[in-house]
Amino acid sequence: MLDAATEMVTKNHAEYLPTLIEIPARDVTFDDGVTEASAIAEVKAKAGDMLARLVRVAGVLRDRFPKQVDKEIKAVLGKGNKASTRDLAIAAIADPAAWLTAQRKLLTTTDLGDGTAALSFDGQPIFAGALTLTETSDGWRIRFPVELVRSSKYWPDSREEWAVVASMMIAVENALKDFERDLQSGAIKNLDAASSRVGRLVGESVVAQSIIYAMMKREGDDEEVPAVDKAKTVDTSSDASKPGKSVEKKKSNSTDKPSKTTTP
Repeated sequence: MLDAATEMVTKNHAEYLPTLIEIPARDVTFDDGVTEASAIAEVKAKAGDMLARLVRVAGVLRDRFPKQVDKEIKAVLGKGNKASTRDLAIAAIADPAAWLTAQRKLLTTTDLGDGTAALSFDGQPIFAGALTLTETSDGWRIRFPVELVRSSKYWPDSREEWAVVASMMIAVENALKDFERDLQSGAIKNLDAASSRVGRLVGESVVAQSIIYAMMKREGDDEEVPAVDKAKTVDTSSDASKPGKSVEKKKSNSTDKPSKTTTP
């Protein structure tokens, strides 16, 4: 499976990478008839389009600055684990195939014998062992640790929220398209300028979508906070203290959410 992932990138078919990720979905159907499994599939498809655009842009970048790209890639790969975030970002945008091929040698798996396998990088468990492989009917897949993040308020919980996540993938793809046009027009003069430009374009797109997502989550939280029940408010007027007066309590409505999760 790891070799297949590397081959997808080296042969310019990065759009298939998300198919190697297993994200368990709940047995939930949203109001518009879309299931959570379908919503996840849509996000993975958009992520595939984004990754395909990234590889395409990397090819244009190599054609535009071949010597600078080769020099940068060699420098980053020579640093090994000491490479900075900037180094890794430039390597990923300049030559993702070369970078991934180099990382492949550091990725190892250990079959645990129960249909799962541990995934390690340079001898260390990834994310403290939370990221594993699982055997499916389609072969081995990287299993996203949903059980660790589903309880987080940032995990998509509605059709609209999944749609925003898909839109985020589209926004990044569009930013990469703009970056490609800048490259081909000659507006970008060197690799440093290219990394700054793509970082700004992608960053602005992600921030904009993240703000929309955060506002949706905040509105959802506000809806769950019960409104102040006037009947429960203490009335300090003279009538409220008279004998025979009672306070009527109302039951607040709550929306039932599915509690069981199933893995397709």
